[in-house]
Amino acid sequence: MRILALILVALIAALHSYIAYFEVFAWETTGPRVFATLPADLFADTVLLAANQGMYNAFLAAGLIWSLLIQDHKWQSNIASCFLIFVAVAGCFAAFTISTRILFVQAMPAIIALILLVLARRGASGN
Repeated sequence: MRILALILVALIAALHSYIAYFEVFAWETTGPRVFATLPADLFADTVLLAANQGMYNAFLAAGLIWSLLIQDHKWQSNIASCFLIFVAVAGCFAAFTISTRILFVQAMPAIIALILLVLARRGASGN
C-alpha cells in the first residue's frame, strides 16, 4: 500500500512539474492547447500571471519530491500528506471556479494518495 501511495505521490509531483513548466516557460505555446476554450489573444497578456501561478505549482511539486526523499516513513507520510492536502484543496477550488475536469485530474489523485498513505500508516502500526 505504501509503495502504491508513493508512486502516486511521484506521479502527482510529475504532473505539477509539467504544469509549472508550461505556466512559467511555455504559456503562450502550450497554454492555448491546454486551455483551448480561452481566447488565443489572452495568453500574451497573461504571461506574468501564469508564471506566478506556475511557481505555486513548482512549490507543490518540490514539496512532493522532497517527501519522497525523506527516509523516516512517519515524516515522509506527514510531509507528503501536507502537500497532497494543498494539491487537493487547490484542485477542488479550481474545479469550482474553472472546470470540473480539474477535480478528476488534480484533486482526486491527491485524495486517493492521501487515503493510501493513511491506510499504509494504519497497516504499519497494526491498527
